[in-house]
Amino acid sequence: MQKTRDYFNITGFFYNKAEYSFRKFLNIKRKNSEAEIPDLMVIMMNPGSSRQLKGYEDVLEKVVPTIPDNTQDQIMRVMNNLSLNFARVLNLSDMRETKCTVLYQKIEKIKNTDIVHSIFDERRKKDFKSLFVKGVPVICAWGVNEKLSDLAQMALKSIKNAKIAGIQKEGMPYAYYHPLPQNFNKQKEWVVEITKQLKTL
Repeated sequence: MQKTRDYFNITGFFYNKAEYSFRKFLNIKRKNSEAEIPDLMVIMMNPGSSRQLKGYEDVLEKVVPTIPDNTQDQIMRVMNNLSLNFARVLNLSDMRETKCTVLYQKIEKIKNTDIVHSIFDERRKKDFKSLFVKGVPVICAWGVNEKLSDLAQMALKSIKNAKIAGIQKEGMPYAYYHPLPQNFNKQKEWVVEITKQLKTL
């Protein structure tokens, strides 16, 4: 039986700065699709456990085949529900780190350096303009931790007027629930709700 991810090719752009590892973007493209421009944008927290496919581990500054994670599977399920061909994932932070607590520490550590880890930072306008596609729906799904509020506000300012799908946390206008909550039923609910929202955009 085919898994959802078997219908897609996943590629990413990885880079390093100082002792840190980053991913600038991730493309999720339906196999055999000739689409060149994303029909869906997704903004999440950070690349998490995303990594280059075996044999490409040391290839940097190029788009390479990438191993998807369970969170990206959620995006693919939404894409299948709506017959979408091409989603691009950008993150509040490019920092590759699987543990949230460590991520926040690293972000704090590089705050006053010349490492600009967020594509939504004013200093990376050129990157943002080249990668963010205007006029297509945007899924916002970076989680609800208050430590992300500054980055989240920066992202929402950058994408102002975009058609947004996301499950907002009550009382927290900058917080959108993550696609992969720990509860399995909530994971299914997230896919259903986002699919429903996108149908109306």
